[in-house]
Amino acid sequence: MYIYNVTINIQEGVEQQWLDWMQKEHIPAMLNTGKFTKALLSRVNVEEPMGGVTYSVQYTTRNKATLDAYYQEDAAELRKQSKVFEGKFVAFRTELEIIDEQHE
Repeated sequence: MYIYNVTINIQEGVEQQWLDWMQKEHIPAMLNTGKFTKALLSRVNVEEPMGGVTYSVQYTTRNKATLDAYYQEDAAELRKQSKVFEGKFVAFRTELEIIDEQHE
């Protein structure tokens, strides 16, 4: 399994609007691609010297091929939808390969 992690620093003045958009529109649209099995939205508890508030969204996918299909088929269109927040955030994307998962 893979996690597609997007870390976003959003300006405080638009944080609540962005959170609403993420929860009601963007994350559901990502899941509706059929390429991700779940999404986890978290606040990163760190004081940012550049300001803003940092969040992480982790999208779980079955394998690297499915993630690559997302990049080829969906990523450009879904990233365009964040245009309303252009200039008000920075995003860093990473891929995580799950090696082991344990539960209580």
